[in-house]
Amino acid sequence: MKRTFHPRPLRARSAAAFAALSLALGVSSAAAAQGTSTDPRVGLRAGRYDAAQAISSMRLLSTTPSPAPFNENTNSDLAFSGKYAIQGNYGGWQIWDISNPTRPVIANAFVCPASQSDVSVYKNLLFISGEGLSGRLDCGTQGVQDTVSTDRLRGVRIFDISDVTRPRNVGNVQTCRGSHTHTVVAPAGDPENIYIYISGSAGVRSPSELAGCVGASPEENPNSSLFRIEVIKVPVAHPERAAIVSSPRIFNDLPAPPSHREAPEDVARAAQTAAAARARGAYTVNVFGLERVAPNQIIRPLLDSIAKTNGRTAANAADSAALRGSLQGIVDKMFSEDRTGPTQCHDITVYPAVNLAGGACEGYGFLLDITNPEAPVRIAAAADSNFSYWHSATFSNDGSKVLFSDEWGGGGQAKCRATDRPEWGADAIFTINNRRDLRFQSYYKLPAPQGAGENCVAHNGNLIPIPGRDVMVQAWYQGGLSVFDWTDPAKPTEIAYFDRGPMAEDGSSFGGSWSAYWYNGVIVSSEIGRGLDVLELTPGAMLTQNEIDAAKTVRMEYLNPQGQPQYTWAPSFVVARAYVDQLERGNGMPAARVTSVRQALANAERASGAARRTALTTLATQLDGQATGAHAAKVRMLAGTVRDLARR
Repeated sequence: MKRTFHPRPLRARSAAAFAALSLALGVSSAAAAQGTSTDPRVGLRAGRYDAAQAISSMRLLSTTPSPAPFNENTNSDLAFSGKYAIQGNYGGWQIWDISNPTRPVIANAFVCPASQSDVSVYKNLLFISGEGLSGRLDCGTQGVQDTVSTDRLRGVRIFDISDVTRPRNVGNVQTCRGSHTHTVVAPAGDPENIYIYISGSAGVRSPSELAGCVGASPEENPNSSLFRIEVIKVPVAHPERAAIVSSPRIFNDLPAPPSHREAPEDVARAAQTAAAARARGAYTVNVFGLERVAPNQIIRPLLDSIAKTNGRTAANAADSAALRGSLQGIVDKMFSEDRTGPTQCHDITVYPAVNLAGGACEGYGFLLDITNPEAPVRIAAAADSNFSYWHSATFSNDGSKVLFSDEWGGGGQAKCRATDRPEWGADAIFTINNRRDLRFQSYYKLPAPQGAGENCVAHNGNLIPIPGRDVMVQAWYQGGLSVFDWTDPAKPTEIAYFDRGPMAEDGSSFGGSWSAYWYNGVIVSSEIGRGLDVLELTPGAMLTQNEIDAAKTVRMEYLNPQGQPQYTWAPSFVVARAYVDQLERGNGMPAARVTSVRQALANAERASGAARRTALTTLATQLDGQATGAHAAKVRMLAGTVRDLARR
């Protein structure tokens, strides 16, 4: 269903901090708003490893728990290289051998705490994001206690993983705001270098810790570390020379971002939860119009700092009272609205094949020209009153469309309840007009309502290489995985899914799928609290075995989050059959003609030499003559594949 688009900008916010506060808000009951849907995903039993499951047009090949100590920490994003899936974790990273997808095996589990340890690979190099205050250069687990310390790592770690069992740290690049996420850009014309776009969302470091860092606004100091991204150049042969080469200010001249109102049920529940928390002595603050419970991971270091300032080793009642008096001001500064436009991007998805990038940047979705990878240029921006936090982007394979996801509430809140508006926490699909502007077409949201105990919004995924279609798999946290077709940008349609019940019935656990990616024939999902899932597609009403097999003909050497390859298909009979299946499903060819084309393909496959070439050439010529009407483009794709087969 097409929905009304009301562009208006949104206010700046820190997803990570907001997510923490959102989790602390809590939920009262997983069954509070299940709705009346008969979808099998509704009302699944909770449990960490024994939760009930629902699945359609997919098969779960394996679920492998993370090893200790990673099983007690948060798994984050995934990257792929050869037979390995590399999974980030707030405690380090895990390298899985997935050559047997039914039994993934840990090749290495490397302890190196940071947040949030997003990962990317390029040949023998592994890149890890670090943003938290406790990340250390030496990967030690003791953290960093001092406010200013040369032991702290906030930026990108670079490891040589030529031997995955013995990763070697070969460089680090420190940045003023750390690296919440990053994007690897491998320009086709420069094999000697790659580039990394850094998106940091934390506060600015002290210049005493890293020279050149400036926390003031650009009006106060033109060298401000805010309102910019960092571009790192990495010489592939000498990664130890990696360094920041530019800091583009792609956020300039955008209007002030407002936000939409909270749902009434959220306002009421927040008030109830905050009152109960205050009664037991917890700290509460007002954020975005809601009174929220401040989590211990925020309160504890603040109390420690006040106590230290007052010459004490532990906080006393006076320190606690002082914090209560100043906490709201501290939080107001964290979520400051005294400046227009966004200050950062969350993710920047690069599509080098078309020299475009999609920047998901707080209250805006950007279209960037990356022809010069050292100097990305904003060429279009879109805002949407229904979007809360522009999180990531995915392009269609031909680069004519882009899909942005909304990580409503930083991912920590339930926004797939039956009572939630369908355009909240969803995807927004745009067509790209002459590389100059973005035109809204529709929203896509997980169609099955989830319980109030399940954090659920759109998150990370990628395209599945089904020829002739734009089909992607996407993670929805505790909403599970959804595979959907957005070939028609006005009518996205789900074709497969996998879901589990929540980690805990009372909604006290952040969990679900952080990201899910198609990689060389399987779908790999990073389960935040349960480890690694590997799945495969199975035929259904909207997907045939030929289409699945055609997708499996596309093989990748590596794959990174936010790094989109352009899929191409070598001519094969299975690719031709996939097109025929699509023409049949879409009534793009009379039934009798579908049968005759299939028979012609079967006869040609059984033939060889000149007989095969003649049969295929004849069929291609016939198809050329039939390429008319609404399905002409698809018939031409089929004809082209048949003709290419004849030439082999």
